[in-house]
Amino acid sequence: MPGSQRRAPRSGQQGRGQQRPRPAAPAGSVDEDKVADVIRPVVESAGMDLDSVRVTAAGRRRMLRVVVDSDHGVSLDDAAAVSRQLSAALDSVAVMGDFPYTLEVSSPGVDRPLTDPRHWRRAAGRLVQVTAEDAGVITGRVISADSDGVTLDVGGTRRQYGYAALGAGAIQVEFGHLPTELGATGDGH
Repeated sequence: MPGSQRRAPRSGQQGRGQQRPRPAAPAGSVDEDKVADVIRPVVESAGMDLDSVRVTAAGRRRMLRVVVDSDHGVSLDDAAAVSRQLSAALDSVAVMGDFPYTLEVSSPGVDRPLTDPRHWRRAAGRLVQVTAEDAGVITGRVISADSDGVTLDVGGTRRQYGYAALGAGAIQVEFGHLPTELGATGDGH
């Protein structure tokens, strides 16, 4: 009808036979999964693992934060090299849309939860706190980790835990150098 208006149902109400519409993606939004699909091969070819991809709005720009890790750690030179390679890969496709973006490549911080076997393996020698099914919250040093589970030194006793019996581990910050017999390298890392 000319001149007629339809009124949207009030919040919490729906018209008869109508489904609540799904919220539309914000204009200019970026699909993080598609971005990850583009950058994962670049990260893996550099010998690293892609830990996370986050895209946030920063005014008229986008901030693309990429977290990478590897068994030997990620140096500033490593991050700079993979950043250049990621920039080239992202510029070759339109996955970031029409908005300019800032790329930030970093390694995971000490506060990253230990959830995957590779996280636990890379934490060898570190003091961690974790909830175990049979013992509650425990604090121990990671002796080793493999595909089956983790071996922790808890109060001088070595205990083995399968991943299914553990929650997410949290690295405990320690000051000083780790004992070399527990997995630290000669340079204290």
